[in-house]
Amino acid sequence: MGIANPKQGTYRLLSDENLMTAIHFGETGAFNELYLRYHKRLLYYFYRMLGNSNEKAQDFVQDIFVKIIERPVLFNPSRRFSTWIFSVAHNMCKNEYRRLSVRRNMINDEDLDHYPEIIELTAQEVQLTADQIFREIDDLEETEKTAFILYYREDFSLQEIGQVLNLPEGTIKSKLFYTRKKISRKLQIQEYKK
Repeated sequence: MGIANPKQGTYRLLSDENLMTAIHFGETGAFNELYLRYHKRLLYYFYRMLGNSNEKAQDFVQDIFVKIIERPVLFNPSRRFSTWIFSVAHNMCKNEYRRLSVRRNMINDEDLDHYPEIIELTAQEVQLTADQIFREIDDLEETEKTAFILYYREDFSLQEIGQVLNLPEGTIKSKLFYTRKKISRKLQIQEYKK
């Protein structure tokens, strides 16, 4: 049994933003704590965004944490770390889509401010397993997929999702509304076929 780093316990008490400051000054324990907080969340995000490839998701998680180690100065401490890291992850996915030339036709989004609230999942949809619902997002375009994952899995606000995707809140509402409709339609078709 090894001797625990006495500082390690204090890292657990720091905010993500303060951990990034400590990483900037070379504190390995701060990096380890940040990794523990985010690696599973990012792994899930990359897995869903990159065609359910576990190997690719693992590679992207490793790449994003290498970026944090090599260039912690890129983080702006006035932003929330979670918003920043998912912005970086989203951009990595976009670059991968470009690299693979997998471009889908973008739906022309209209600003749907007339939908005042995003409709939450219905009781019937909640009964379905989360995996079943999240499997249905695989065929969506990347911004719809990102918005859905960040809203329903990561509990990001519309404003935070807008910061990640660099889109207005109204557009995020629109994307979530139409994504829910698409998923509901797919699930209804599957139920009908049974």
